[in-house]
Amino acid sequence: QVQLVESGGGLVQTGGSLRLSCAASGRTFGNYAMAWFRQAPGKERDFVAVISRNSVFTNYADSVKGRFTISRDNGKNTVYLLMNSLKLEDTAVYYCAAVYPYIDVPRGADYWGQGTQVTVSS
Repeated sequence: QVQLVESGGGLVQTGGSLRLSCAASGRTFGNYAMAWFRQAPGKERDFVAVISRNSVFTNYADSVKGRFTISRDNGKNTVYLLMNSLKLEDTAVYYCAAVYPYIDVPRGADYWGQGTQVTVSS
């Protein structure tokens, strides 16, 4: 069992930056790839980024490549999403997820966080 709690969301202007964190409980954090998804109002939940359990592999949605960076600290049971050059269309609820095994574009997850709101304003 893995419990995930996101933090770091908020309101930011276009072009700004935010760093999301996701703290995981349980001793099995290091066994899972970790991913971020997002869901905008009226839209489906979409993949954003994924990182393998040993941080060797990462992958990003085309819409965030070059702007977002996913990372993890297995010693702290935490995964991060650094978001730079934020755009209006990045506004969404962002969800942390534990995925097994690693896959470049996960369609689902074994465990989900509750989500954190990111709002980008002009």
